[in-house]
Amino acid sequence: MKKNLIRFVLGTACLLLFLGHAGRIWQIPFVTALDAYLYDVRVRLFMPNTVDDRVVVLDIDEKSLAEVGRWPWGRNLMADLVRRLSDDYRVAVVGFDVVFAEPDESSGLKVLERIGRQQLRNEPGYQKALSGLRSTLDYDQQFADTLRGRPAVLGYYFSNLTEAQKGGALPAPAFPAGSFAGSQSFISWKGFGGNLLAFQQAAVSGGHFNPLVDFDGSSRRVPLLVEYGGAYYEALSLAMVRTLLGLAELRPGFPDPQSGMEWLEIVAGQRKLSVPVDDVVAALIPYRGPEKSFRYISAVDVLKGRLGRDELRGKIVLVGTTAPGLMDLRATPVGATYPGVEIHANLIAGMLDGQIKEKPGYVVGIEVLQLALFGGMLAALLPLLSPMRASLLTLFVFGTLLAINLTLWNSANLVLPLASSFLLTILLFALNMSWGYFVESKTKRQFTALFGQYVPPELVEEMARDPENYSMEGRKEELTVLFSDVRSFTSISEGLDSKELTLLMNAYLGSMTSVVRANRGTLDKYIGDAIMAFWGAPVADAEHARHAVLTALQMQVEIRKLDAPFRAKGWPELHIGVGVNTGMMTVGDMGSPVRQSYTVMGDTVNLGSRLEGITKEYGVGIVVGETTRAKTKELFVYRELDRVRVKGKDEPVAIYEPLGLVGEVVPEKLDELKLWHHALRLYRAQEWDQAEMQLVTLAQRAPNTRLYALYIERIAHCRAVPPGEGWDGVTTFKTK
Repeated sequence: MKKNLIRFVLGTACLLLFLGHAGRIWQIPFVTALDAYLYDVRVRLFMPNTVDDRVVVLDIDEKSLAEVGRWPWGRNLMADLVRRLSDDYRVAVVGFDVVFAEPDESSGLKVLERIGRQQLRNEPGYQKALSGLRSTLDYDQQFADTLRGRPAVLGYYFSNLTEAQKGGALPAPAFPAGSFAGSQSFISWKGFGGNLLAFQQAAVSGGHFNPLVDFDGSSRRVPLLVEYGGAYYEALSLAMVRTLLGLAELRPGFPDPQSGMEWLEIVAGQRKLSVPVDDVVAALIPYRGPEKSFRYISAVDVLKGRLGRDELRGKIVLVGTTAPGLMDLRATPVGATYPGVEIHANLIAGMLDGQIKEKPGYVVGIEVLQLALFGGMLAALLPLLSPMRASLLTLFVFGTLLAINLTLWNSANLVLPLASSFLLTILLFALNMSWGYFVESKTKRQFTALFGQYVPPELVEEMARDPENYSMEGRKEELTVLFSDVRSFTSISEGLDSKELTLLMNAYLGSMTSVVRANRGTLDKYIGDAIMAFWGAPVADAEHARHAVLTALQMQVEIRKLDAPFRAKGWPELHIGVGVNTGMMTVGDMGSPVRQSYTVMGDTVNLGSRLEGITKEYGVGIVVGETTRAKTKELFVYRELDRVRVKGKDEPVAIYEPLGLVGEVVPEKLDELKLWHHALRLYRAQEWDQAEMQLVTLAQRAPNTRLYALYIERIAHCRAVPPGEGWDGVTTFKTK
């Protein structure tokens, strides 16, 4: 331990460094940059790369400018565009990724009015003509009138360039001032650029189109609510979804009053959409793919009526521009020059699909816990492991971290930081390897070579850390032994050729051996199709009985996992019987000068073998002895099977079948177990009628249970040949 102390200290220091970063005590710029890169990689790797035809971008492109004229277009044209979209094409909602901040004077109405005031004030004919033309030439009023009553959402922007910048009008806030406690964080703005008041009042709603720009210039999030002047305003995408759902109600989602907001809920009657937000009420943009992941239509084609009447029916339309000089380009995880209008389209689609990734405030706690768990494990274990095992452990941690991260990403839409865990794992591994970790001591190599002949390799390393505590000499000790055997193996082997039989046995023995080793068992030997293993030696194991029973249960699970691949190869389905027994036995290096083996011997071992043999008599997969059951009865649910005398032993023993871990056995099985134990008590009390009634009921409940049929047969025999008053209820087996 002392020789590894320095490595423990350095490993702990590395762990604390990264814990401080994860806990936001300090920041490591390289880790932050790597986290952003890894986030972008996951976005690109798992984005669907399909075109969502629910959302359409109405593009003010070069084609439109060539036919209609330069931007900005007259408001009469914009009024015609809105009218066609709503009345002719029946779109569900239209949103504008442009701002109408200045009055439109292109019609000349202002000039005519000025002439009427200054030069022709007293000309009734002129004034009458001007009055008749006003409705035709007031393009702004036309646009405002067209917006009114139609599902149109206007966009605007916030700015912090100057506090006095307050152009145009803002829509009504999503939440008024004072709606949230001071502990909730929001992105705050000092100024804004809005639409003309008449337009904003006529439109159904409005939303800002300000994505957040991260440290590297990339847009990964959009704040769904921002604070301005004490009130809270919604994003364009959120306003459009609410409009789509009939001006749906917006509710903040708090797990508890003391925590920050974790989601926004859009409620429209019985329909509810939950949109996850982070600690500043921003949503991660669920990019579907690179540019053009949504259908683009030239605005001029709508103005000219070139589309089929049903081509846009029910669609969500975003009016934006890709024309050079006008295009709003953003750096994003899926492209360095990405149309800003598609950011809103991605968010709308993500809200409707419930596919927005979630990065709530408690992710900080998860990252700290993950670092503490895996980093602490590596810092503690790497100094103690051989280079090969340290490499395998590091790969395992890498794989586990990646699997957890990607599973949460894909299954729970939860974004966990990855850079800190990856970098800490690499740093701890490099630290221990550079310490001369690849050179092992001579004593350790010799010990490994000696015990490696007899002991499973996964335990050799643990033993080699303290070799003086281990010996090959025989000794008597309480251990647990396990025997397993394939049912009807002879008929199985006769139905396969030698090559197929070899492949089948290798697959079966490999799977079962993995279970034994996973539970710290010592694999004693293979006896044809049988397996013998024991627990508690050479490495002491205070829970040897628990590990053995757990192994038996897991073997029954693993054998069923082989069914599908075996069936695909035309191989038969395997069934095994497992016997487990605990008690005093002799363990050590035994054999002859020609061949030796580290094994166990004694009556306890023999009984374990007999228990495996009688599993088929009771139609169960596992039988354990009473000592094993006594040591594990608080952990496993057991069904008592019988009291038996096996061949070679005079003393009867109770035998049990483990059904599963306490707390994992279904209530129906527990109810059946109570009925069975009651029937068993009646049987031993020679109350044949009541016992039989109970057993018949159980057999009807579980008709394929051999155990119930067996006892019904025994009752019939006992009626025919009464056992007498001195009967002890013990079953004697004459054969092995």
